[in-house]
Amino acid sequence: MSSHRTSPARHRSRAAAIVLATVALVVAGLGPAAVAQGSGYGARKPTVVLVHGAWADASSWNAVIKQLQNDGYPVAAVANPLRSLSGDAASVRAFLETLDGPAVVVGHSYGGAVVTNAAAGVPNVKALVYVNAFAPDSGESATGLAGPDSALSADPTTIFNFVPATLPPTGSTDLYLKRSTVFTSFATGLSSEDKGLVVATQRPATLGALSEPSGTPAWRTIPSWYLIGTRDQIIPPTVQRAMATRAGSVTRPSTPATSA
Repeated sequence: MSSHRTSPARHRSRAAAIVLATVALVVAGLGPAAVAQGSGYGARKPTVVLVHGAWADASSWNAVIKQLQNDGYPVAAVANPLRSLSGDAASVRAFLETLDGPAVVVGHSYGGAVVTNAAAGVPNVKALVYVNAFAPDSGESATGLAGPDSALSADPTTIFNFVPATLPPTGSTDLYLKRSTVFTSFATGLSSEDKGLVVATQRPATLGALSEPSGTPAWRTIPSWYLIGTRDQIIPPTVQRAMATRAGSVTRPSTPATSA
């Protein structure tokens, strides 16, 4: 949604409300018995673990965190290293294994690929929530799933700044979004001022992280919910719906502020 019609604060509030409502539906849908099954956790509220996407950091979840905490949920927004899919997943998985109660794990964009791998086989993870996110199957990558209609399908030299600048890029090359990419494709729901902040504060992802094949997906064994970003230019809505259908996810539409 264009920034002159809806403020960034309203976008973030709307996204937070949608995530909060979805988490509530997850808990209601699973029921106390399912959340506690085989764990001795009782009917306590699950910890909501939030995993950000590429070119972002954990603070991108701040509005969501506030609303979840106000509703009494324990919340952790973990740092996604953005170095490699397997390494990023291992980092998040290590955190999940420290939790002593049930967890609902939420991934945004590339963070969805991370949670798909991180949550597999972790018994206290009771549900997955994808927020216009990648939900890959075994052998699929984020860049491969994005498809020809994604803004990522253009000539990489027109989308990214490479660090180091040596071409062609390698798996360890850091990808920074060009200013033009942020303004036209990545943060389309934000004001010009906030888009400028995204350009200045973005955390790079490596080319290898975005192109690494995924492992066995957690959504095969863990119930999932999917919030479809209907105006996402990084992961087209048709791609999101296809992934959600394949995963058997309960779906809801949304219009998040960025496609991070």
